[in-house]
Amino acid sequence: MSGRVGESSSRRRRTAAKPPRYDRSITVFSPEGRVFQVDYARNSVKLEGITSVAVRGADSVCVITQRTKAPADPLLDTADPAFMHLFQITERLGMLATGMPADGRALAQQARNEAAGFRHKWGYEMPPKMLAQWLGDRAQVRTQHAGMRPYRVVATVVGIDEEKGTPELFTCDPAGQVLGHKATSVGLKDQEAIEFLEEAMAGNSSLSFQETMEMAVSALRHVLEDNSQGHDIEVGVVRKNYPIFRTVLRRIYKNPLAGQSILDGEGQ
Repeated sequence: MSGRVGESSSRRRRTAAKPPRYDRSITVFSPEGRVFQVDYARNSVKLEGITSVAVRGADSVCVITQRTKAPADPLLDTADPAFMHLFQITERLGMLATGMPADGRALAQQARNEAAGFRHKWGYEMPPKMLAQWLGDRAQVRTQHAGMRPYRVVATVVGIDEEKGTPELFTCDPAGQVLGHKATSVGLKDQEAIEFLEEAMAGNSSLSFQETMEMAVSALRHVLEDNSQGHDIEVGVVRKNYPIFRTVLRRIYKNPLAGQSILDGEGQ
């Protein structure tokens, strides 16, 4: 009997000495003040293996992202919208979802419904900042309830503010933090791209439309691997004098070919 009591006491001591797992619940803070599930969601955005770049100029905004890598199944249609990361929320608002494609599509559809309801209620287009704040509120709520998980995407919102007449660029991460940017990058090699943008845009943040496009493409090329077959990318642009969000598919190379321009067909 005494042996069993001693064994039970030893088991209880081992159980008591085991540190608590603060990463099992979205609603529990660690002693360092971290919510690990949010950190995991933020880090998992990089697992898609793609990098996105966004640049705001004086009269335009450009967002560029790599396309999801082709699946192993050769019978899948890679032109299907399931492989897209750029979404037109309204005629004037665009959203880039970097991370899990399924989460991005779900978030884009909710954003479309919210923007349509806003226009129906107030009679004018939802401003980019307000859409970004709404996305942030949605994401932040998902960090408070144990029955939910954070979105595994970083949403980049671009558009022209009708009242101010200025281009706007915002990001919203899985924690619900909304930030405005002159330029930014999200994804696998975001830090490398951000360092390139910081150096290239130093003292020159007022870019023309063509310079804005070239800056975004240069930043993405800077972090791409050299590939003889090139890289398929999605490009989204919106301009002050033509405030319609447009998207186009292009193929670019680490070292651009002679005469190749991402601007072909754009800005005419």
